[in-house]
Amino acid sequence: MGNGPASSIHRGPGLPSWLVLAIVGSGAMVTALDQTVVVTALPALMLDLKIPFTELDRVSWVVTAYLLGYTVAMPIFGRLADVYGYIRVYQASLVIFIIGTSLVALGTTLEWVIAARVIQAIGGGAAVPVGMAVASGLLPPEQRGLALGIVGGAAEAGSMLGPIYGGAIVEWLGWRWIFWLNVPQAALLMLALAGLANRPNREERVDYLGSILLAAVLLTLSLAVSRQGLFTLSSPLPFIVGSAGLLLCVLFLWQQRRASFPLLPPPVLRSLPVVTANLAQFLVGIALIIGLVTIPLMANTVMGRDPFTGALWLLRLTVAIPVGAVLGGLLLPLLGARPITIIGLLLAAAGLLLAGNWTIDIADPWLTIHLATAGLGFGLVIAPIAAHALDAVSGEYRAAVASLVVVSRMLGMTLGLAALSAWGVEHFQALTSGLDLPLARPGEDLSEVSARVAEYNRRLTDAGLSLFHNFLRSAAVVSLLAILPALLMRRRGPPSLP
Repeated sequence: MGNGPASSIHRGPGLPSWLVLAIVGSGAMVTALDQTVVVTALPALMLDLKIPFTELDRVSWVVTAYLLGYTVAMPIFGRLADVYGYIRVYQASLVIFIIGTSLVALGTTLEWVIAARVIQAIGGGAAVPVGMAVASGLLPPEQRGLALGIVGGAAEAGSMLGPIYGGAIVEWLGWRWIFWLNVPQAALLMLALAGLANRPNREERVDYLGSILLAAVLLTLSLAVSRQGLFTLSSPLPFIVGSAGLLLCVLFLWQQRRASFPLLPPPVLRSLPVVTANLAQFLVGIALIIGLVTIPLMANTVMGRDPFTGALWLLRLTVAIPVGAVLGGLLLPLLGARPITIIGLLLAAAGLLLAGNWTIDIADPWLTIHLATAGLGFGLVIAPIAAHALDAVSGEYRAAVASLVVVSRMLGMTLGLAALSAWGVEHFQALTSGLDLPLARPGEDLSEVSARVAEYNRRLTDAGLSLFHNFLRSAAVVSLLAILPALLMRRRGPPSLP
């Protein structure tokens, strides 16, 4: 691995490695928390801002704006950190995060809140990739996997706890306090990082034109793949936006070949470890989002459980992800990236396949075993995939490549969610196309009508169960497909840069 000027972290006296990991892990958790924390606050936000339920599609942009801003900001802040130093850029991103979260808390209109969420996301977008770069340079190679597992696991824990944390704050203090409480947390992390020496790379420069082009590429592609019309063919808009994104992507690659200090140099983009890690991560994102959405939906609909029970079912999966992330980091120096990634993908596929065969009366212990198996598998792959990509690049591009890995996963989740929505509606209509409403017929007595209603409900439940089974089996297949790039995850030296 390269040892560029930005490839190591200098700690001040009295700041041991475990404390630095705790700081960057907490930063990853706080900013990832805000991806999902607002979900439970939307009803209270709508009531406070006097937004009618008929405008729910507009309100959903409170969530979407953060995800888009978070995704677009990652690679740009990653490169800024490689050039100007991890610590200063991390602190600057926390300042932007504080400004954004304060503006959300002060919001008086929906447009204000959405714009503020974008600012908040731009600051939050640096926490995970720059945190991974800090962790990667903080410890010796044999402990690097554990550090990456801790940061990745903290981010997963933040996303997992978001709805629960948000619901509690809304209940006790009100929705605005979700965002006000971010301020002291982020400020404390920013001050704690003052104990680390910043190491800028004065020989490098930031490719600002490339940054603008990459932001445009990620924005257009994210908007294109998030539209259901991409799969239902009901609108030309996703294809128009997607085509524009692909053209911008070609322009970006052309510009990178000619830039003196490219955002992502062609040798990095052609690096087999970088390509295989990002492809595997993209497929993991697709499989993960299908599982995360399907489990509570299945519980709350065809299984007849209440929403709280559905949340507890999902918790069985999500709580195992950070556990798997740390375990994957511990095992990395012993087994290597490829075996751990393949084991994790096999576990994820096995858990999803088992859940894809549940009956209506599924119960513990099998419920927990199946979901925890999938969650453990998804967690195991976090550290080895990130380490495999980071070990293949020299120090001056570590944060940029770490951000690329995270972006690949989020793009996979965006595409998976859009596909799930589109396919779900179409497939359910196909499954129920032969069902007639059990309306009373002339001359029928009550018992005959009741029998036909019961038969109709049974077939409707069977159709719904079949739909969710197919979702989970499809996610399992995608997990198995991710093994293909994982098989190519062999150790390589850093690519030669111009």
